Amino acid sequence: MSLFAIGDLHLHFQSELKAHGQLTASVWKNHEERFLKNCRRMIGPEDTLLLAGDHSWGRNMAECEKDFEYILSLPGRKILLRGNHDMFWDAKKTAALNERFAGKLFFLQNNYAAYQDFALVGTKGFTFEGPFYLDRKRRVVGWDEEEAARAAKLVEREAERLRVSFEAAKRDGYKKLIMFLHYPPTNILEKDSAFTRMAEEYGAQQVIYAHCHGQSRFHDSILGVKNGIRYSLVSGDYLEWTPMKVI
Repeated sequence: MSLFAIGDLHLHFQSELKAHGQLTASVWKNHEERFLKNCRRMIGPEDTLLLAGDHSWGRNMAECEKDFEYILSLPGRKILLRGNHDMFWDAKKTAALNERFAGKLFFLQNNYAAYQDFALVGTKGFTFEGPFYLDRKRRVVGWDEEEAARAAKLVEREAERLRVSFEAAKRDGYKKLIMFLHYPPTNILEKDSAFTRMAEEYGAQQVIYAHCHGQSRFHDSILGVKNGIRYSLVSGDYLEWTPMKVI
């Protein structure tokens, strides 16, 4: 009985793939077939697979129907985290999604999922991604302060949602915690953030995130152990469509 994680499937069986930048790289060719094959090889019916956001390009549930058929076909228990491209998922309607897919999928937002003696907590998160202003040596010399201020408000909102998740698990007596985000926990200028501080406050053993695509983005945030917490990136192209075993 194992826990696996991966993010950024970017399924588009009924919608146009908004392919740009790294999403056109060769690693994305036939990625759905490759991922399904790897899941069937690695994941059994008693295992759990957490999908860390950006599940579908569909703008609503009608445009996501075939994407969800694909997700439902994956082996094991499936837990979904909200990503920035998941337009079908209104954060205020998570309970309705859990009711609709009861016994098939679990949507992680303002709640937690139990896995053995662990609580899996999480939220979409957010981080300021620019624009940054660079000098001739490509060193950051400034940034868009208006965008940075907007990002700070979004970080605050997402941190509040994450705290709801932690507190729900804490009330039910869970002491072993794994934290999931879609966005990385820090941006390229930060050494810590509201999310890393909260992970330390509640004693999370691991922080797992996605969102970063392409070689140039794989090291945008924390990787490895920091202050006793292991940080892992699970973007699908980073993992080359092989889900990471968390525990």
